[in-house]
Amino acid sequence: MKSIEVIAVPGIPEIEPGDQIADSILQALEQSPIELTRGDLLVVTHKIVSKAEGRVVDSGDDATYRAAVEEEAQAILRRRGDLTIARTHHGFICANAGVDRSNVPSGRAVLLPLNPDRSAHSIRMQLRRATGIDVPVIISDTFGRPWRRGQTDIAIGVSGMEAIADFKGKPDGNGRIMEATEIAIIDEIASAADLVMGKADHIPVAIVRGVAWEPGEARAIDLVRPPGEDLFR
Repeated sequence: MKSIEVIAVPGIPEIEPGDQIADSILQALEQSPIELTRGDLLVVTHKIVSKAEGRVVDSGDDATYRAAVEEEAQAILRRRGDLTIARTHHGFICANAGVDRSNVPSGRAVLLPLNPDRSAHSIRMQLRRATGIDVPVIISDTFGRPWRRGQTDIAIGVSGMEAIADFKGKPDGNGRIMEATEIAIIDEIASAADLVMGKADHIPVAIVRGVAWEPGEARAIDLVRPPGEDLFR
């Protein structure tokens, strides 16, 4: 019977600018019975990556916060009250250009990493040098979804694996050839990891074990649909 395991990594300290995320993860693992093994996947919330990279700004009042959103937005797509739907310079479509005031001290806000794929690659390389194990790294963030209520975590950065499981040209369970099935596997992994991280539990790292994945050097930004294929913008 197929199964997967999602393991929270507790003990990650409060991250400060200049901290090495890989070192914090290794120290937390050393203090727990958890070990990285070949085939594992590592999911890291973007917030600690952004903090380590100094992507934290003042947002002492609503005007300052809105100014940060405008600065981070490449384009404003919709506004409703205080909510702004923007396209970031990465190409992501998200609320308030990813500028987030949760889980940071009052008067501060966290921005998205400048290059989440590069950040994921850096963490992966540092872990590989330290452990000898090449573990793919996914950087996650919480996004809303058009046409559906609620939020879910998605991948905004990845290193070491393919971003999409492509089933086009393969037979389904009834032998029919699939023509359009592409599974956003890194998004599914990010969402699964969030189930053990929680939003108020201060657990920003999780290991996902037992998932079939393909090695590769894809980017999370590859999942952003090009404008020519987008039926809703």
